[in-house]
Amino acid sequence: MRHALTYDDVALVPQFNNIPSRTEPSLETWLTRKLKIAIPILAANMDTVISEELAEILIEQGSIPIFHRFTPMEVQEKWVKKFHGKTFVSCGIQKLDETRKLLDLGALGVCIDVAHGHSDRMFKHIEELKTKHPDKEIIAGNVCTAMAYHDLVNAGADAVKVGVGPGAACTTRMVTGFGVPQFTAVQDCARIAEKLRVPLIADGGIRTSRDVVLALAAGASTVMVGKLMSQTLESAAPKRKSDKYPSGYEAKFRGQASADFQNEFYGGLKAKTVAEGIDFWGPVSGTAAELLANLLGGIRSGMTYGGARNIKELQRKAEFVQVSLAYIHESKPRPD
Repeated sequence: MRHALTYDDVALVPQFNNIPSRTEPSLETWLTRKLKIAIPILAANMDTVISEELAEILIEQGSIPIFHRFTPMEVQEKWVKKFHGKTFVSCGIQKLDETRKLLDLGALGVCIDVAHGHSDRMFKHIEELKTKHPDKEIIAGNVCTAMAYHDLVNAGADAVKVGVGPGAACTTRMVTGFGVPQFTAVQDCARIAEKLRVPLIADGGIRTSRDVVLALAAGASTVMVGKLMSQTLESAAPKRKSDKYPSGYEAKFRGQASADFQNEFYGGLKAKTVAEGIDFWGPVSGTAAELLANLLGGIRSGMTYGGARNIKELQRKAEFVQVSLAYIHESKPRPD
């Protein structure tokens, strides 16, 4: 039996630093084989996350928005026209003609987004899209093993989304028993990614900039953020007033496999299936710009501790140690 680790189980060892300022490191990275972006942060393509207002902020900051697929086709078409040449769309492994239409309208590419992406149907879907749209970039996922990553790349994926079960609203691991702890999943896939030179996206498990730095150091080119993004003022999450939080508001976040989501979009769970996600309300933290500034500032600080001027150098110099839960306790402020 192999040992596997979460972000809480590891820490980075500081390296010699000759970088005079935390503003010096470059955060530029590859999103896909052909597309480079200015920052390594993506907003999750979820219905309680991505909105037009959030998309505009992401583009302004140097990221690329990925629209979710759970809206009528006319809404998705409007989105692509508004953000022509600046956005990805999403699809499952059905409705191929609709996806092709969105690509023809000017989407940069598509994120084929299914819970278990290591499948024959996924391979065929990638191949069919690539045959008709060889110039469009395809992100495929989700997976959590090196073999799955390798197989998706062989099928034609231009980036692979890694993460099965670590999301804040995901219960897949508790329901099914399947999933690999996220740090190990990223690191395992990254060893193959280094050889195949196809970027991987670490998707799920991000709570602070610490987790982002660990994911990048472990080999991810970009990191996808869901719950944190949903709790910004500009997200698509429903908001309501609340006296429980300093902001005075709370936001609703939900998994795409939650009963709440399934009831709204599909009229309830299908026979012989159970929910693999939940919905919950949490505090609105502030603006998306403030969240990005916090995450990117943490990455820049982390890169100086790693003696790295760019993400590739951070990965090359990364030295990890396994830690206990006592490390997490020791690392937090203890005013009392």
